[in-house]
Amino acid sequence: MSNLRSSLFMVLAMAAFALEDMFIKSTAALVPVGEILLLFGLGGTLAFIVMTLSRGQAIFHPKIISQPVLLRIVFEVIGRLFYTLAIVYTPLSSASAILQATPLVVVMGAALFLGERVGWQRWCAISIGFIGVLVIIRPGLESFEISSLLGIIGMLGFAGRDLATRAASPVLSHLQLGIYGFFILIPTGLFMLYFNIGSDGNDLTNQGFIWPDIMSNLQILAATTFGVTAYYWLTIAMRNGDVSVVAPFRYTRIVFALIIGATIFNERPDNLTLFGIVIIVASGLYTLFRNKHTSSK
Repeated sequence: MSNLRSSLFMVLAMAAFALEDMFIKSTAALVPVGEILLLFGLGGTLAFIVMTLSRGQAIFHPKIISQPVLLRIVFEVIGRLFYTLAIVYTPLSSASAILQATPLVVVMGAALFLGERVGWQRWCAISIGFIGVLVIIRPGLESFEISSLLGIIGMLGFAGRDLATRAASPVLSHLQLGIYGFFILIPTGLFMLYFNIGSDGNDLTNQGFIWPDIMSNLQILAATTFGVTAYYWLTIAMRNGDVSVVAPFRYTRIVFALIIGATIFNERPDNLTLFGIVIIVASGLYTLFRNKHTSSK
C-alpha cells in the first residue's frame, strides 16, 4: 500500500514540476529570467524556512560549510539557470525530454566519482540514452539549434546536484538543503539582472528589474507554489516507497510536458524528437530495473 501511495505522490510531483515549468515559460514573455529566478528563489526560500522551522530543525547547520554542500549549491545554480533558459528559448517538450537523461548521468557519475559498481549492461543503457539526447538535438543537421545545448547544460547541472546530495552529510535534511538550493537563486537572479542576461527574445534583454503586473506576480507565485509542493511530494515518494518501484514514475513528467506543450504553447514535436524521448525513457527504465536486479542478488 505504501508503494501505491508513494507512486501516486511521484506522479503528482512530476505534474507539479511540469506546471512550474509552464508558469515560468509563460512569465518569461513579460519578465526577465533573472527577475523570475530572484522572485522564485525568494519565495522558495521562505517556504522551506517555514517548513524547516515547523519540523523543529535549524535553518543554519555547521555541515553546510562542507565540500559536498558547496558543490551542490554550484550545481543547483547551473541546473536551475540553464534549464530555465532552456524552457524559455526552446520548446518545453524538448527541454523536458533532455532532462529525463538526468538519472542516466547520475548513475554514470556515481560509478566514476562515488565508486558505485555499474555493470556493462547499464553502461550500454547509459550510452543508448545519450544517443536519444543526440536524436533530439541533432547536432550537425540543419534542424540543430545552439539553444538546445542549454537543456543539456541544465541537465548536467541537476545531475551534479543529485550526486552532491548523495555525498552530503545525512544530518542535513531535505528541507534544509531546499533552503540553500532556493536561496542561491536570489544572488543568481540579481547577477543576471545586473548584466541583463536572459530574455525570451523580445525587448527584455536590455532591461533591468521590471515591476511585475498582477498576472506576472500570480504566475511567479504559482510557479513557486508548484515547485515547492513538487519538491515536498517527491521527498514523500522517495522516503516512503521502494525506490525501484517509485523512481520509474519520474518519467511521467515528460508526458505532462508534452500535453502542456501541445495545449498551451502549441508545440508539435516531430517524429525524431518523439523517438529520442522513447530511447531516453527506455534506457532510464532499464537502468533502474537492472539496478534492482543487481541489488537483489
